[in-house]
Amino acid sequence: MKLGLRIFLGYFLIVAIAAWLVLRVFVGEIKPGVRQAMEDTLVDTANVMALLASDDMASGRLQDGAFVRRLRDLSQRDVHARISGFKKDSLDYRVYITDAKGIVVFDSSGRDLGRDYSRWNDVYLTLHGRYGARSTRSDANDPNSTVMHVAAPILHDGRIIGSLTVAKPNSTIAPFIAASQNVIVRWGALLLGIAFAVGLLVSVWFAREIARLQRYARAVTAGEKVAAPRGAGEFGELGQALESMRGRLDGKQYVEEYVHSLTHEMKSPLAAIHSAAELLQESLPDADRQRFAANIVQHSQRTARMIDMLLALAALEHRQTLVAPVVFYLREVLNELVGEFASLFVTAGISLHMQESDSSAIVLGDRFLVGQALRNLLQNALDFSSRRSRVAVALAVDDEWVTCNVRDHGVGIPEFAHHRLFERFYSLPRPEGGSRSSGLGLCFVREVAQLHSGSIDLANADGGGALASLRLPRA
Repeated sequence: MKLGLRIFLGYFLIVAIAAWLVLRVFVGEIKPGVRQAMEDTLVDTANVMALLASDDMASGRLQDGAFVRRLRDLSQRDVHARISGFKKDSLDYRVYITDAKGIVVFDSSGRDLGRDYSRWNDVYLTLHGRYGARSTRSDANDPNSTVMHVAAPILHDGRIIGSLTVAKPNSTIAPFIAASQNVIVRWGALLLGIAFAVGLLVSVWFAREIARLQRYARAVTAGEKVAAPRGAGEFGELGQALESMRGRLDGKQYVEEYVHSLTHEMKSPLAAIHSAAELLQESLPDADRQRFAANIVQHSQRTARMIDMLLALAALEHRQTLVAPVVFYLREVLNELVGEFASLFVTAGISLHMQESDSSAIVLGDRFLVGQALRNLLQNALDFSSRRSRVAVALAVDDEWVTCNVRDHGVGIPEFAHHRLFERFYSLPRPEGGSRSSGLGLCFVREVAQLHSGSIDLANADGGGALASLRLPRA
């Protein structure tokens, strides 16, 4: 399982558990909260009614008194109320009054007159001077048929002469409880959805930043030229830290490799120069003296070229991206190089042919570096071509790439050398017996191609000779 998915699932699991617990608490508290509010209202109502009924109860005129007449008229009232969208047309109170012994002397419902209620909690506790209330099912088999009863004492001269109970079915508040629960559940689902979306976005962003760092690490491991990953906050700082670490490690390894390679390659020309210098110190014929002096000049020039090319290659290999790339026509660069090499090809007895090319061969990059790469390819073709042969240069353009092909008709590439052509300091002998090159030219071309997100290929061509193809992205 990927890291981003694990983070998302962990985050969403925590949010879902927290949301479930919160919703459960809220929903679970709605019913008792509403019932407590209703009980508080019933307490007020019972005490008010008990106070109003006290005079009639004390005088023994309860059944004929004004209080009972008003209660009987209460059931006939039309309420026409609308509470939070719910219509209420009638009053749902039941009121009954007991004497000091708990015998029902009045019942607004008319069904329990004369019954003994002295054992019911509301009546029993009230008659004993305590708060009396109970919740009882009207149908023993229906848990939703509970009725809340709240009683208040009827007092006369500080003495309890009876109790008055106000009863109200809990089912009357069930719609309000259900509506509140539905609202909370809907908002909870909305918040959970928002948390899901936020968690998804954060996980995707986190996974994308991690994937960017992973791609960068893999590219560095593969030796590719990639820019440091850019990100926000800590990810950006981590990317810069990785780039800094890479630079330090690459620099150390780079110096070690180059010192080793340069030391190895410099041994041969230095040994030749040293030997020739020692021989020149002796008495020699003029012909030998001139030959040894020429050897010193030749090896000194080769060493200088090697150092120059090595410095250029070192500067190129440390560049991770192009700096201020420009759009240019590859045909113009080739025309300049063909003019520059014309005299060299004529002197070597080799014809240089530039084929007509599409004018849309446009490249975005470093014009100087591309020119240097093509210069190395032309020099390579010149060095390995036989006299009275031909070198052909052509451009090919498609939707994505511009390819420069340099074809010579020389001896071609030996089988053993194919996998080593782009190695640093690797060089093949020239067909006419000329001195070897620094062995850095093709390595330089490869670095230029990679810096431009392109490629270089060198292989034997059909009919003899070699074909070098430098492919660059089309602008």
